Amino acid sequence: MDPEWGSCSLGVFICLGCSGIHRNLPNVGKVKSVTLSRWEDSEVKFMAENGNKTMKAKYEAVVPVYYYKPSHKDCQVLREQWIRAKYERKEFTEEFVETGGKLPYEQEMREGQLMKRGRDNGQFLSRRFVLFERDGTLKYYTKHDSKVPKAVIKVDTINATFQPEKIGNPNGLQITYRKDYCTRNIFLYHESSKEIVDWFNSVRAVQFHYMKVAFPGASDAELKPRLTRNFLKEGYMEKTGPR
Repeated sequence: MDPEWGSCSLGVFICLGCSGIHRNLPNVGKVKSVTLSRWEDSEVKFMAENGNKTMKAKYEAVVPVYYYKPSHKDCQVLREQWIRAKYERKEFTEEFVETGGKLPYEQEMREGQLMKRGRDNGQFLSRRFVLFERDGTLKYYTKHDSKVPKAVIKVDTINATFQPEKIGNPNGLQITYRKDYCTRNIFLYHESSKEIVDWFNSVRAVQFHYMKVAFPGASDAELKPRLTRNFLKEGYMEKTGPR
Protein backbone atom coordinates (compact mmCIF):
# COMPACT_ATOMS: atom_id res chain seq x y z
CA MET A 1 0.00 0.00 0.00
CA ASP A 2 1.12 3.56 -0.71
CA PRO A 3 2.34 5.21 2.52
CA GLU A 4 -0.07 8.13 2.75
CA TRP A 5 0.71 8.79 6.42
CA GLY A 6 3.76 9.03 8.63
CA SER A 7 4.33 8.27 12.30
CA CYS A 8 6.23 11.23 13.72
CA SER A 9 6.80 9.24 16.92
CA LEU A 10 8.40 6.19 15.28
CA GLY A 11 9.80 7.54 12.05
CA VAL A 12 7.92 5.16 9.74
CA PHE A 13 5.57 5.68 6.82
CA ILE A 14 2.23 3.89 7.07
CA CYS A 15 -0.92 3.35 5.01
CA LEU A 16 -4.28 4.95 5.73
CA GLY A 17 -5.70 1.72 7.14
CA CYS A 18 -2.98 1.44 9.77
CA SER A 19 -2.82 5.13 10.63
CA GLY A 20 -5.85 4.87 12.93
CA ILE A 21 -4.24 2.00 14.84
CA HIS A 22 -0.99 3.93 15.22
CA ARG A 23 -2.90 6.99 16.43
CA ASN A 24 -4.21 4.96 19.39
CA LEU A 25 -0.79 3.74 20.53
CA PRO A 26 0.14 5.27 23.89
CA ASN A 27 3.17 7.63 23.84
CA VAL A 28 4.02 6.88 20.19
CA GLY A 29 0.72 7.74 18.51
CA LYS A 30 1.50 10.97 16.68
CA VAL A 31 0.71 10.56 12.97
CA LYS A 32 0.42 13.03 10.10
CA SER A 33 -0.74 12.96 6.51
CA VAL A 34 2.19 13.00 4.09
CA THR A 35 0.43 15.46 1.75
CA LEU A 36 -2.15 17.31 3.83
CA SER A 37 -0.38 18.01 7.14
CA ARG A 38 2.19 20.65 7.95
CA TRP A 39 5.51 19.07 8.90
CA GLU A 40 8.07 20.74 11.15
CA ASP A 41 11.70 20.65 10.05
CA SER A 42 12.57 18.53 13.09
CA GLU A 43 9.91 15.99 12.12
CA VAL A 44 11.19 15.74 8.56
CA LYS A 45 14.71 15.25 9.89
CA PHE A 46 13.52 12.55 12.30
CA MET A 47 11.79 10.66 9.48
CA ALA A 48 14.91 10.89 7.32
CA GLU A 49 17.15 9.61 10.12
CA ASN A 50 14.92 6.61 10.79
CA GLY A 51 12.56 5.24 8.14
CA ASN A 52 10.82 1.90 7.65
CA LYS A 53 13.92 -0.17 6.93
CA THR A 54 15.76 0.99 10.05
CA MET A 55 12.74 0.62 12.32
CA LYS A 56 11.96 -2.83 10.91
CA ALA A 57 15.46 -3.98 11.83
CA LYS A 58 14.84 -2.78 15.39
CA TYR A 59 11.22 -3.75 16.03
CA GLU A 60 11.19 -6.98 14.00
CA ALA A 61 14.63 -8.23 15.02
CA VAL A 62 13.43 -11.54 16.48
CA VAL A 63 9.96 -12.29 15.09
CA PRO A 64 9.29 -16.02 15.58
CA VAL A 65 8.94 -18.04 12.39
CA TYR A 66 5.42 -19.15 13.33
CA TYR A 67 4.09 -15.63 14.11
CA TYR A 68 1.58 -14.52 11.51
CA LYS A 69 2.65 -11.22 9.95
CA PRO A 70 -0.49 -9.67 8.44
CA SER A 71 -0.72 -7.59 5.29
CA HIS A 72 -3.10 -4.76 4.42
CA LYS A 73 -5.56 -7.41 3.17
CA ASP A 74 -5.96 -9.01 6.60
CA CYS A 75 -8.68 -8.14 9.11
CA GLN A 76 -8.45 -5.33 11.63
CA VAL A 77 -7.76 -7.50 14.69
CA LEU A 78 -4.67 -9.12 13.13
CA ARG A 79 -3.23 -5.82 11.91
CA GLU A 80 -3.89 -4.06 15.21
CA GLN A 81 -2.27 -6.73 17.38
CA TRP A 82 0.74 -6.99 15.06
CA ILE A 83 1.29 -3.23 15.37
CA ARG A 84 0.78 -3.28 19.14
CA ALA A 85 3.06 -6.28 19.58
CA LYS A 86 5.79 -4.47 17.64
CA TYR A 87 5.61 -0.89 18.84
CA GLU A 88 3.65 -0.92 22.11
CA ARG A 89 4.78 -4.18 23.73
CA LYS A 90 8.05 -4.38 21.74
CA GLU A 91 7.88 -8.17 21.76
CA PHE A 92 10.22 -8.68 18.83
CA THR A 93 13.12 -6.45 19.89
CA GLU A 94 16.48 -7.75 21.05
CA GLU A 95 16.01 -5.75 24.25
CA PHE A 96 12.81 -7.69 25.04
CA VAL A 97 14.70 -10.98 24.80
CA GLU A 98 17.76 -9.75 26.69
CA THR A 99 15.64 -8.54 29.61
CA GLY A 100 13.97 -11.93 29.97
CA GLY A 101 10.71 -11.15 28.20
CA LYS A 102 8.47 -14.16 27.57
CA LEU A 103 6.21 -14.39 24.54
CA PRO A 104 2.63 -15.43 25.39
CA TYR A 105 2.58 -17.79 22.41
CA GLU A 106 5.41 -19.99 23.65
CA GLN A 107 3.89 -21.90 26.54
CA GLU A 108 3.92 -25.66 27.12
CA MET A 109 0.25 -25.35 27.98
CA ARG A 110 -2.23 -22.58 27.25
CA GLU A 111 -5.60 -22.60 28.98
CA GLY A 112 -8.51 -20.19 28.90
CA GLN A 113 -12.16 -19.49 28.23
CA LEU A 114 -13.37 -18.78 24.70
CA MET A 115 -16.87 -18.15 23.42
CA LYS A 116 -17.89 -21.07 21.19
CA ARG A 117 -20.91 -21.21 18.90
CA GLY A 118 -23.28 -24.10 19.53
CA ARG A 119 -23.76 -26.59 16.73
CA ASP A 120 -27.55 -26.74 16.90
CA ASN A 121 -28.85 -23.39 18.17
CA GLY A 122 -26.01 -21.09 17.11
CA GLN A 123 -25.74 -19.60 20.59
CA PHE A 124 -22.30 -18.64 21.86
CA LEU A 125 -21.34 -20.09 25.24
CA SER A 126 -18.13 -19.91 27.26
CA ARG A 127 -16.01 -23.06 26.93
CA ARG A 128 -12.66 -24.02 28.45
CA PHE A 129 -9.91 -24.64 25.90
CA VAL A 130 -6.51 -26.18 26.60
CA LEU A 131 -3.63 -26.28 24.11
CA PHE A 132 -0.80 -28.72 24.81
CA GLU A 133 2.56 -28.44 23.09
CA ARG A 134 3.86 -31.80 24.35
CA ASP A 135 1.20 -33.97 22.73
CA GLY A 136 0.21 -31.48 20.05
CA THR A 137 -3.48 -31.26 20.90
CA LEU A 138 -6.22 -28.69 21.39
CA LYS A 139 -8.95 -29.79 23.80
CA TYR A 140 -12.16 -28.13 24.85
CA TYR A 141 -14.56 -28.82 27.69
CA THR A 142 -18.26 -28.01 27.98
CA LYS A 143 -17.89 -27.22 31.69
CA HIS A 144 -15.06 -25.46 33.48
CA ASP A 145 -14.52 -28.32 35.93
CA SER A 146 -15.02 -31.16 33.45
CA LYS A 147 -12.39 -33.90 33.54
CA VAL A 148 -13.21 -35.39 30.14
CA PRO A 149 -12.88 -33.12 27.08
CA LYS A 150 -15.71 -32.76 24.59
CA ALA A 151 -13.18 -32.94 21.77
CA VAL A 152 -9.47 -33.69 21.34
CA ILE A 153 -8.06 -32.13 18.17
CA LYS A 154 -4.61 -32.89 16.80
CA VAL A 155 -2.83 -29.71 15.80
CA ASP A 156 -1.51 -31.23 12.58
CA THR A 157 -5.13 -31.39 11.32
CA ILE A 158 -6.04 -27.81 12.34
CA ASN A 159 -6.48 -24.78 10.18
CA ALA A 160 -7.32 -21.49 11.90
CA THR A 161 -8.44 -18.34 10.14
CA PHE A 162 -10.17 -15.14 11.21
CA GLN A 163 -13.72 -14.80 9.87
CA PRO A 164 -15.23 -11.71 11.56
CA GLU A 165 -18.10 -11.25 9.10
CA LYS A 166 -19.15 -14.90 9.07
CA ILE A 167 -19.03 -15.20 12.86
CA GLY A 168 -20.53 -11.77 13.47
CA ASN A 169 -17.76 -10.58 15.77
CA PRO A 170 -14.60 -8.57 14.92
CA ASN A 171 -12.57 -11.14 16.90
CA GLY A 172 -14.18 -14.17 15.27
CA LEU A 173 -11.88 -17.15 14.68
CA GLN A 174 -12.79 -20.28 12.71
CA ILE A 175 -11.04 -23.56 13.58
CA THR A 176 -11.27 -26.25 10.89
CA TYR A 177 -10.07 -29.78 11.58
CA ARG A 178 -10.45 -33.39 10.46
CA LYS A 179 -12.20 -36.07 12.47
CA ASP A 180 -13.29 -39.51 11.27
CA TYR A 181 -12.49 -38.56 7.67
CA CYS A 182 -14.81 -35.53 7.91
CA THR A 183 -14.05 -31.81 8.09
CA ARG A 184 -15.49 -30.06 11.12
CA ASN A 185 -15.61 -26.41 12.19
CA ILE A 186 -15.53 -24.56 15.49
CA PHE A 187 -16.48 -20.89 15.59
CA LEU A 188 -14.95 -18.86 18.40
CA TYR A 189 -14.37 -15.36 19.68
CA HIS A 190 -13.04 -13.55 22.72
CA GLU A 191 -13.90 -10.04 23.85
CA SER A 192 -10.17 -9.23 24.02
CA SER A 193 -8.57 -8.84 20.60
CA LYS A 194 -5.15 -9.54 22.12
CA GLU A 195 -6.37 -12.78 23.72
CA ILE A 196 -7.84 -14.22 20.52
CA VAL A 197 -4.76 -13.32 18.45
CA ASP A 198 -2.55 -14.84 21.16
CA TRP A 199 -4.56 -18.07 20.85
CA PHE A 200 -4.20 -17.96 17.06
CA ASN A 201 -0.42 -17.58 17.21
CA SER A 202 -0.17 -20.14 20.02
CA VAL A 203 -1.80 -22.71 17.73
CA ARG A 204 0.69 -21.81 15.00
CA ALA A 205 3.57 -22.13 17.50
CA VAL A 206 2.49 -25.63 18.57
CA GLN A 207 2.04 -26.61 14.91
CA PHE A 208 5.52 -25.36 14.11
CA HIS A 209 7.18 -27.21 17.00
CA TYR A 210 5.25 -30.37 16.06
CA MET A 211 6.46 -30.16 12.45
CA LYS A 212 10.06 -29.55 13.53
CA VAL A 213 9.94 -32.95 15.22
CA ALA A 214 7.96 -34.68 12.49
CA PHE A 215 10.14 -33.30 9.68
CA PRO A 216 13.63 -32.81 11.17
CA GLY A 217 15.25 -32.25 7.80
CA ALA A 218 12.89 -29.48 6.71
CA SER A 219 13.94 -25.85 6.89
CA ASP A 220 11.89 -23.14 8.60
CA ALA A 221 11.06 -21.69 5.19
CA GLU A 222 9.63 -25.04 4.09
CA LEU A 223 7.54 -25.49 7.24
CA LYS A 224 6.09 -21.99 7.49
CA PRO A 225 3.65 -22.33 4.52
CA ARG A 226 2.28 -25.52 6.12
CA LEU A 227 0.94 -23.61 9.12
CA THR A 228 -2.51 -22.03 9.15
CA ARG A 229 -3.77 -20.74 5.80
CA ASN A 230 -6.44 -18.23 4.83
CA PHE A 231 -9.35 -19.30 2.65
CA LEU A 232 -9.28 -18.00 -0.91
CA LYS A 233 -12.99 -18.60 -1.34
CA GLU A 234 -15.73 -20.34 0.61
CA GLY A 235 -19.38 -20.92 -0.18
CA TYR A 236 -22.06 -23.35 -1.29
CA MET A 237 -22.62 -24.94 -4.69
CA GLU A 238 -25.31 -27.26 -6.00
CA LYS A 239 -24.07 -30.82 -6.52
CA THR A 240 -25.78 -33.79 -8.19
CA GLY A 241 -26.05 -37.07 -6.31
CA PRO A 242 -24.47 -40.36 -7.35
CA ARG A 243 -26.03 -42.20 -10.28
